[in-house]
Amino acid sequence: MIRPWELFRAETLDIRLSPTTNAPLPSAKPSRWNTSEYYLYYLAFLTIPVLMFKSVYDVSQPSHPMYKHYAHLLSPGWIPGRQVDNSDAQYSNFRDFIPYMALLLTLHPLLRVIANVVTGSPAPRNGASQSKKASAEQADCRLKSRVNFDLVFTAIFMVALHGISAFKILFILYVNYHVAMSLPRKYVGVATWIFNMGVLFSNELCHGYRFTDLSIILSSTPINANTSLGATIDSYGGLIPRWEIFFNITVLRLISYNFDYIWMLERGTSNAIEKKSLDPAALPDRERVAMGAQPKDFTFPNYVAFVLYAPLYLAGPIVNFNDYISQCRYPSASISFSRTFPYAVRFLLCLLTMELVQHYLYAVAINNAKPDWSLYTPFQLSMLGYFNLHIIWLKLLLPWRFFRLWALVDGIDPPENMVRCMSDNYSALAFWRGWHRSFNRFIVRYIFVPLGGSRGLSKPRMIANFLLVFTFVAVWHDLNLRLLTWGWLITLFVLPEIIATLLFPAKNYRNRPNTYRWLCGLGAVFNILMMMVANLVGFAVGVDGLKGLVTGIVGDLGGRIFFVGACATLFVGSQVMFEWRESEKRRGIDLKY
Repeated sequence: MIRPWELFRAETLDIRLSPTTNAPLPSAKPSRWNTSEYYLYYLAFLTIPVLMFKSVYDVSQPSHPMYKHYAHLLSPGWIPGRQVDNSDAQYSNFRDFIPYMALLLTLHPLLRVIANVVTGSPAPRNGASQSKKASAEQADCRLKSRVNFDLVFTAIFMVALHGISAFKILFILYVNYHVAMSLPRKYVGVATWIFNMGVLFSNELCHGYRFTDLSIILSSTPINANTSLGATIDSYGGLIPRWEIFFNITVLRLISYNFDYIWMLERGTSNAIEKKSLDPAALPDRERVAMGAQPKDFTFPNYVAFVLYAPLYLAGPIVNFNDYISQCRYPSASISFSRTFPYAVRFLLCLLTMELVQHYLYAVAINNAKPDWSLYTPFQLSMLGYFNLHIIWLKLLLPWRFFRLWALVDGIDPPENMVRCMSDNYSALAFWRGWHRSFNRFIVRYIFVPLGGSRGLSKPRMIANFLLVFTFVAVWHDLNLRLLTWGWLITLFVLPEIIATLLFPAKNYRNRPNTYRWLCGLGAVFNILMMMVANLVGFAVGVDGLKGLVTGIVGDLGGRIFFVGACATLFVGSQVMFEWRESEKRRGIDLKY
């Protein structure tokens, strides 16, 4: 069991982040925590965050002139005397269903245990006395048992969620499966991308293929859409009738399955794990992802169980078919009470943080009310933007961690999606590796590497690859100009970091480490500002809202003086981030985010 002060370390989140040895890395530097420079930074950390919270708290009071314009967006809260800002439509759905999902998290693994007892499904055992053949047979039995349970539970789960639309989803899965199985291998990759991108666009344009619309199209005479047969069928839409808004994550699984299949064919039909003399019961994460499934595993039942696996269906994190099959066959050594319990505690602490933010800082409601920005000081404006970004981070982190926790309790270990706090990022490249980490792993394996990656390529080709990747990321999130702008801004803002790395290589400052660290701090300030701009445009206020914020912040002399102070604060924050990563290196951890 970990000690309380270790709860917020990166390795507590995911065993994949743990060091292979406790020895410090060769590049690790001596600790600076106990230096006069960092004592000055501590003073800033003890005072500035309090002022940051207070600025948004003050504009969230009923006495503020703008309060009456967004008061209708607030709801009664559970903290006495406080309303709750539950006006974010995306997060409010998750928040309202937390009690029911917690019940599901408990019942689903419990039902699996009961099913295993009833059917007498064996669990694989380790030991020298057990033959490899018997162990393999037992593992196959475990895989079959888990898949059978997942298929039955998934059928009930999907009908409960989407009603009649569950059959639409099954049809899409069926077509994608036959794209892989029926076409010549050389056409499968291109056909997979065309089909799945077509599904993304048609889902959006056809609004989930409503039977009401189909009735109108097929009818030879004008009909009342509300009383048509199609409308009657659509009324059986389940808890989430708009299934298409959650289908984007499923598209990633469809793509990954088809590519895992054709790459398996390219390796040959022999068992790659046996050829490499690896222990299938203790595969490292990299090998599980690359070759965890055997040729005989690529069947339609296994495919459906993987794509629609209940704990990860709605939001991920993303595991590929190889990884899912490997963990179904052999339980992952990373799953234990001593690791899952601290993860659950961290989830609850994050949930409590979000509740406190929603009850005391009404940043989302203020933004949704389209306020008169001139009523706010530059500091208040910047903090409204900052806390909007923090709420975006929390509203994504909480569902991802909840669903990962559900999977961990059920015996599947997906990668952690959010490794760093939003305020613990200074590099645009590292930020996108650590934000939605499982999605980043998908992009690297199925898009970036097939495009040629970044090593050995010319800078224009590498930039073109980044542009293509972030365009896909934007389109995958949603088909709107705001997110396309976000994707292109990210590509644009990555360029200064790449150029600065080339112009100021670390080897030139080997004898001046402090100078290099302070120089990196200046670059980090620019990076942080650019990342805030891109994310505010893409996920919060849009281009027009950003113009109002920027004008309000730097529109006069006082605002410009504040901006200089804000940059100094970001510089202090970046120095603490650098040292935090150095402390990880001293524990043997070297993360790329």
